[in-house]
Amino acid sequence: MAKKIKMLLIEKEMNISDLADKIGTSQPNLSNKLKRDNFNEKELIDIANALDVVYEANFILKDGRKI
Repeated sequence: MAKKIKMLLIEKEMNISDLADKIGTSQPNLSNKLKRDNFNEKELIDIANALDVVYEANFILKDGRKI
């Protein structure tokens, strides 16, 4: 997930400090979370909202159905 967030930051022409400000955390805290790749679902939704994208979490069955 950290890699995807970094790709979004590039796409949105933002840096980690910009995102940290938008989600109400410090740049060092967000940097540490990115290094550990440790995000809960609420944080991912907050990041998606800050970056003006949609966050989707699914389990995908072998037949292609999403849960």
